[in-house]
Amino acid sequence: MTTATLVRRIAARPDIVFDALVTAEDIGSWWGPADFPAISAASDPRVGGAFEVRFCTADGREHVCAGEFLEITRPTQLVMSWRWTSGGEDDERDRVSRVEFRLRAIDIGTELTLVHAELSTEVSARSHEWGWGGALDKLTRRFREGDRS
Repeated sequence: MTTATLVRRIAARPDIVFDALVTAEDIGSWWGPADFPAISAASDPRVGGAFEVRFCTADGREHVCAGEFLEITRPTQLVMSWRWTSGGEDDERDRVSRVEFRLRAIDIGTELTLVHAELSTEVSARSHEWGWGGALDKLTRRFREGDRS
């Protein structure tokens, strides 16, 4: 099992960034790699609650990831199960992995650390690192462009 770890510095307070991680409307604005848009997002942000996000890639393929919120410590930590229900990495189909977001207050706002663990291969970890990197870049840009609400 392997892990993808990413860190971003975001120009918004941890409570605002936390909300962007759990509310369906906010998730829909940044989730998905690079410039590939989310088609839909659903979220029930409570321990045991589910989430599902659909997005398209440049080749027109739809990808769907889903999971359950396992731990919620607002505004510092969020842990979710993760699985591809459509599209995604072939190596991960029907497997459950674990995504953890850690948020720490810093001078400009928030340092966000994402750890996607329990992935099946190094190739899958690098692919997820690329995908999450694009998504987190969109999230970072959103707050850099002045949306702090």
